[in-house]
Amino acid sequence: MAQKKIHISVVIPVYGCPEALHELHSRLSDSLLKITGSFEIIMVNDACPGNSWQVIKEISLKDKRVKGLNLSKNFGQHCAITAGLDFVRGEWVVVMDCDLQDQPEEIIRLYEKAKEGYDIVVGKRTERKDGFIRKFFSKMLALIYPFFTGIKYDNHISNFGIYSHHVIASICKLREQSRNFGLFAIWVGFERIEIDICHAARKYGKSGYHYGKQIRLVFDSIISYSNMLIHLSVKTGFVIAGLSFIFGISIIVRYLLWSVPVSGWTSLIVSLYFLSGLIMSSIGVAGLYIGKIFDEVKNRPLYIIKETTDNFILQEK
Repeated sequence: MAQKKIHISVVIPVYGCPEALHELHSRLSDSLLKITGSFEIIMVNDACPGNSWQVIKEISLKDKRVKGLNLSKNFGQHCAITAGLDFVRGEWVVVMDCDLQDQPEEIIRLYEKAKEGYDIVVGKRTERKDGFIRKFFSKMLALIYPFFTGIKYDNHISNFGIYSHHVIASICKLREQSRNFGLFAIWVGFERIEIDICHAARKYGKSGYHYGKQIRLVFDSIISYSNMLIHLSVKTGFVIAGLSFIFGISIIVRYLLWSVPVSGWTSLIVSLYFLSGLIMSSIGVAGLYIGKIFDEVKNRPLYIIKETTDNFILQEK
């Protein structure tokens, strides 16, 4: 029997910050009740090393509108978001983090804007409450992403937003192994707008996104959503080949017309090492794309559910 549709679903990937979950639930409930009494909160525990799953179960026992998914291992934030999206029933879906930097009270403003006729309303953090290094890193991404992916990237925008069920249904059809919810939301299209929101300072725990993980996400996104690296390799090869041809012609002309001897052992060795490095990097770029193809053809599940709360009925779309 199909479950009854509800008005708003909230999907929250949980990693770290178990101490924030009770406050998150309380503030979320207060905010959502100002919009509707028909809502659900889906917390997806992405193998948090703390006791987040126990906290989620405690909250779900007290509030049947809170449902929990416990993944078998850490699949990553974006796969955890996918797990929650696969089971939402809401006409509108909110995606947010668990650390309370995304403030639940802002959902009211997101929803009111969506009712003006938008399918996607995302929050723009006008004043990010992150450290200097993290903000600097995000600014660098804002320069790199558009060049390699062709997608406009704003480092003040995160996943926090409200999405219509049409948008979520479209995103759920995208089953690539390399996942980036924010890029998916842009790619599927639909009417979209960004509004300024208040970003809170982190009160609990530390971010699970250390800089190495962020860099891997950037490379995965570039390779998964663009073939720009291959184009750059090809163009660089043609440029070097053209310059080498011109240089070779100039040497021959100088030797034939002015008897200029051909010399330059040092330049020859430098050129040799340069071209060898270029060839190896080009092969490496091709290998990265082949590796992505290999990951996709294995067709492994994006996540594995180990356990659910008692009030969660696993009924896929």
